[in-house]
Amino acid sequence: MFGLALAAPPGPMNAVIAEESVVNGWFSGFRAGLGAMVADLLFMVGALLGVVAVVARYPVVHAAMVGVGGVLMLYFAYGAAVELRTGFRDAETDGKGFHKAFVLAITNPYQVLFWLTVGVGLLEPGTLDVLAALSDSLTGVLVVETGSPALLVGLFGGIACWVTGFPAALVAAERRVERLTPVVAVASALVLAGFGVYFLYDAARTLLDVLYPLLEPLLVEW
Repeated sequence: MFGLALAAPPGPMNAVIAEESVVNGWFSGFRAGLGAMVADLLFMVGALLGVVAVVARYPVVHAAMVGVGGVLMLYFAYGAAVELRTGFRDAETDGKGFHKAFVLAITNPYQVLFWLTVGVGLLEPGTLDVLAALSDSLTGVLVVETGSPALLVGLFGGIACWVTGFPAALVAAERRVERLTPVVAVASALVLAGFGVYFLYDAARTLLDVLYPLLEPLLVEW
C-alpha cells in the first residue's frame, strides 16, 4: 500500500510513463517505470551509506540538482511537443523511456529528501504507528515494523505493481479511445513543462539565498 501511494500521484515520472505507454506500447511504459524504480533503489543505498545527506547539507548541491532536473524536464516536454507535430509511433523514440525516467528521478531533490527523512526512518529498526497521528482512536491499528526486509520488499513491490499496471491500463484505454494518444502526450508535456519551470525557479531561489549574504556587503558599499 505504501509503495503504491508513493508511486501513484501525478508528477514528472508518471508523465513519462504515460507518454511512453501510449506512444510506444506497454513495454516502453514499463521500462520507464523501471528507470524510476532503479533510481529509488540507488537512493535507498545512498541513504544507507549517508550519501543522500550531502544534498540537504549543501544548498548549492541541492540547487544544482533542481536546476538540472528543471532543464531536463523542459527538454523532455519539448520532445513530447515535437512528437505531436511530427507524429507518433516513431521507432527512434522507442526505448528511451528508461533513461528519461531514470535521469529525472536521479536529479529530483524531492526523492532525495524522501529517502533522507521518511526513507531513513523506514530503514532504521523500530516501529512506526502509521495512523496514530490522525486520531487517538486509531493508535495501534496499523503498526509497521521498520528496518525489516519485508517492509522494503513490500515498498518496492508496490512500486513494481504500479509501473506494471499503470502502462497496461493506459494501453487498454487507448484501444477503446482512438484519440487518447495525443491527449496523453499533451498532458505529459504540460506536466513536465510545469515541473521544469518550478524546478528552475526553486534552483534560482536557493542560489539567491546562498549568494545574497555573500554579495550584500559589496552591494551596500556600491
